[in-house]
Order: sequence, then structure tokens, then C-alpha cells
Amino acid sequence: MRFVHTADWQLGMTRHFLEGEAQPRYSAARRDAVAGLRDLAMAAGAEFVVVAGDVFEDNHLDPRVITQSLEAMRAVGVPVYLLPGNHDPLDASSVYTSALFTAECPDNVTVLDRAGVHQVRPGVEIVAAPWRSKRPTTDLVAEVLADLPSDDVTRIVVAHGGVDVLDPDPTRPSLIRLAAVQDAINRGAVHYVALGDKHSRTEVAERVWYSGSPEVTNYDDIEPDPGHVLLVDIDETDPARPVTVEARRVGRWRFVTLQFQVDNRRDIADLDMNLDLMTDKDRTVVRLILTGALSVTDRAALDDCLDRYSMLFGWLGLWERHSDLVVVPADTEFSDLGIGGFAASAVEELVATARSGDPASAQDAQAALGLLLRLSGGLTAESGAA
Repeated sequence: MRFVHTADWQLGMTRHFLEGEAQPRYSAARRDAVAGLRDLAMAAGAEFVVVAGDVFEDNHLDPRVITQSLEAMRAVGVPVYLLPGNHDPLDASSVYTSALFTAECPDNVTVLDRAGVHQVRPGVEIVAAPWRSKRPTTDLVAEVLADLPSDDVTRIVVAHGGVDVLDPDPTRPSLIRLAAVQDAINRGAVHYVALGDKHSRTEVAERVWYSGSPEVTNYDDIEPDPGHVLLVDIDETDPARPVTVEARRVGRWRFVTLQFQVDNRRDIADLDMNLDLMTDKDRTVVRLILTGALSVTDRAALDDCLDRYSMLFGWLGLWERHSDLVVVPADTEFSDLGIGGFAASAVEELVATARSGDPASAQDAQAALGLLLRLSGGLTAESGAA
């Protein structure tokens, strides 16, 4: 038996930093990852798809999001089993019980809306642990494992949430206790545990996996391995039900963090070259950590570089909290602008302020001087070069 394990689609998700047409493209990519499961399932001969929670970003969605999402699920072709998670729990406002969802839900889509066993076909069962609130007060998985028999039925647990061995926190009663899961596996009551909640592909133990989100949702320091679904094989002819898990990459977007030291024009050129070499810019989000000391001229050159690439990438910008760029006006930077009188005095005052120890005033003065250079044409290929 072969099936697809996926999770954390979070359809309807928005990222606050995506602007203009980038957000609609990102949303479309998340839906396309779902509809694209059809080709994967057909090519691999997968019988069905399990979605281990957080199918939707929220229970309160634009009707258009629900309609488009259900159409993407319809396109998968094979049966799709949806587990409510912490983002879309089966509470009083559940998207799964809304009039729109129930009216338009395709025949191939089943909501795992009750805890316990759901038959896929004779000899194959899903054991579901749906969320009914955003803060469960018990281990939902332990509850559905307790009375499972050890027989000839192949069982797949579909669950959502953190596992105690990865996220130990005694204040979270909802954590999945791995010991109870392992006991059910060891006695042959269940044969694979499909988890959701962690957006990066993660093997918790043999037969226990997080698939991760099929499309990236956060930066690489938080999600080191997103963009996959898992193709799971269980050999039903062997009493031990051996399992093989194969990751398939389906994601198209990347959220990356890059760090550079920039102290002169050569360093800026190096940053420029690295950004230029990156592929699929329109589907890449870049968070930059920049450190160094620059003249006003070089900082203006850096800003020109970043402005240019911000129009090419899905998003590009500084991670301000971790960046440390110091701007120090050079003695001769503003001597050849061809201005005099009051304007020259104003420039001298800005230079003095930019060199002062007051961070707020200095930053404003540095920005004003940089803008002056760019508007006056004082920024040239050679100016400020080290």
C-alpha cells in the first residue's frame, strides 16, 4: 500500500512582508502544491492522501479562499483525508462545518471529524486525532491509541502537534507522548504515524514522521527543510508491515537568510554578484544580515543595489535586528558637489550630525546625505571605492 503524507497547507496564509503581486503568487503556489499532488499520486500509484492538520490558515477565511482550495483538492483525484489542526480546529466556527465548505466539498475529500478509526478500505484504517479547540488539555493521540487491537489491520495514525521528545514543555498537556506511540507501534496496533505542525520535514522515530509544509512558510533558520511531501509504502503482505518513506520536493518558493560584511565598494559588488546569481528570484524571499562600516557614498551605492534587487525578488530587505551598518562620512565626500553658501553650510551641519554620537540624529543625517548624493549625481562608479 502506498499513500501520500502531507500537512500544514495553511491555505489562505499571507506573509506580511510580501507586497503587491507577490502575495497572490505565493497564495497561488500553495494551492498549486495541492493540485500538483495529482501527478505525484498518479505516477507513484498512491491510493490516497492524508493531510495531518492545518489544512487552512484559519477558520475565518474569504469565501474565495475556501472555493479555490476545494477546487485544488478536487484536482488531486484520489481520496484526500483532512485532519483539523490548531489553525482550523473543529470549534463552533469551524470552516469544515460552514455552509460553503459542506456545499462545495468534493466527493474525494473526507474530513476526519471524529477521534478514532476511519476505514479507508477493508484491512486499512486511519486513526484520527482531530483538534476541537486551539488549546487541547490532553494528549489527543494517547486517547485514540488506548484501545486499538493488535490484529491484521494496517493502521495509520494521523495527528497534529508537538512531540515531547522534540519540544519538552511540562506546561503543555497537549504534547504527543512518544512513549505511548512507540508502544502502539511495538505491539503492532499501528504501523505509521503521520504528523503535522512542524513545517520542516522531520523523522521523529522509525515510522513516525512530520512531512513539513509543502510550501515554505518561514525562514531557513526556523524551517531548514520545508517544501516536501512524503510518499509512504507499507508492505501489507508482511506481518511486520515494514515501512519505506521517501521525500518528494514539491515546493517552489524559498525564504533564505544571507549574511555579508560590507565595508567598501568591493564588498557591495560581491553582494551584488551573489544576489545576481540566485535563480528563481520572483519566488525567493531574502532576509539580509549586513554588518560593516561604510562611507555615505558607499551606503548610497548599497541602497541602490538593494533597491534594484527588491524589484526582482519576491521580497528582499534587511533583518534590522541583526544588522549593524555604521555610516561614517568621509572628509572629501561632499567637497565636489558644486554647491555653496547656505546649502554648503547645511551640508557641513549634516556631516557633523552624521558623525555625532546621537544614534537617531546621526541616522537621519546619514540618510539625508545619502539622498543628496543620489539626487545630485555625486554617486559614481569610482566614488568611495577602496
